[in-house]
Amino acid sequence: MRTIRAAATGAVVMSLALAATACGGGSTDGGGSNDSPKTLTYWASNQGASIEVDKKVLQPELDKFEKRTGIKVKLEVVPWSDLLNRILTATTSGQGPDVLNIGNTWSASLQATGALLPWNDANLAKIGGKGRFVASALGSTGAQGQDPAAVPLYSMAYALYYNKQIFADAGIAQPPATWAELVADGKKIQAKGKQVLGAEGANVAENIHHVFVFAEQHGADFFTADGKPDFTSDGVVSAVEQYVGLMAKDKVIPQGNAEYAQNQSVSDFAKGKTAMLLWQSASANLTSQGMSAAAYGIAPVPVRSGSPGAGAQVNSMVAGINLAVFKNTDNLDGATEFVKFMTGDEEQKILNTAYSTIPPVAAAQSDAAFNSPANAVLKDTLAKSAAALPQVADESQFETTVGTAVKELFADAAAGRAVTTESVKARLAKAQQQMPAK
Repeated sequence: MRTIRAAATGAVVMSLALAATACGGGSTDGGGSNDSPKTLTYWASNQGASIEVDKKVLQPELDKFEKRTGIKVKLEVVPWSDLLNRILTATTSGQGPDVLNIGNTWSASLQATGALLPWNDANLAKIGGKGRFVASALGSTGAQGQDPAAVPLYSMAYALYYNKQIFADAGIAQPPATWAELVADGKKIQAKGKQVLGAEGANVAENIHHVFVFAEQHGADFFTADGKPDFTSDGVVSAVEQYVGLMAKDKVIPQGNAEYAQNQSVSDFAKGKTAMLLWQSASANLTSQGMSAAAYGIAPVPVRSGSPGAGAQVNSMVAGINLAVFKNTDNLDGATEFVKFMTGDEEQKILNTAYSTIPPVAAAQSDAAFNSPANAVLKDTLAKSAAALPQVADESQFETTVGTAVKELFADAAAGRAVTTESVKARLAKAQQQMPAK
């Protein structure tokens, strides 16, 4: 999911087992209707550098849709800090949109509410069929063995962005391939008076994305095969300790970043304060902040050893945005037509170009516009070395509880309190206790 946001916290204390009631004003049995065939409401996630940027990107496309279909789309761009709360409230209040963006990591959790239209074969056929989408994107659309709860809209992967001039001044010839190399390069960078690596230590979702990747690199999972939380295994503890240790032990993440939650690390990188940044599809954001594409390079996220982006060397979660429909919308046909429009080849090229993301639609992804060197790194990562976050009903709670534990550990590091194996395990044990009982 896109992380140009503060994490949505607190929302997941609401029960995800409750069914939706009358969202979008549809029928009371949750089957949807076509009572309002000329209007749609659409909640878009904040993908650009600001909500105003998103409106400038999206409104011309919505006007195009209205001209073609006669259906007017009322747009609201919802900040990431509010989006999950808003969605969960809509599943119980009856006051929600017809169509909405969701972070792909939430797919299984929101699927469990029963609020979203299932994309069975019949519904997928209305938008061109399942085969239009790349496999990695479909892997984050809901629980395994169930019909997808949403369809992919934007695909993203994490990459290492590095400032070419800072690297040259420090005598570094190429970006680090391993974490040990990154720490070693960090000493050279600090000797030149620059910060090494930016992070969003107070952003719960950013924390989850990174510790998930570290856990994958340690061969560990946060959930057992039957979906039960397993946050205190040796591999998970080591992974979290290594990530927070980039601040606590290795000193490559500045202590002040423990308070970052609103993309300050991206701004620091764009302004030349920090040499490196781990981010999802950051090019459009950096451009909007005045950083020339020639000023930075893009490389795969480092791994523990070996070569990044090679087979089992996981260096990103499968990031992205999915498009969902509340299943009791009062414009079911229009909502389906809108999803078809937004995932059509033409719109996929326009929207993913605007957001420097990768189209999850195969035909659009193969377009020459997405064959730049920057996109090559992201596409290769998605194809070879990205893993989907757990598609389990408790995934949203997992993001909040473990992400908050990592936030607290960063706060400990920034305050000079020791971050040890024991303290990491204690925080993770507390997080596991906060998960729903099985």
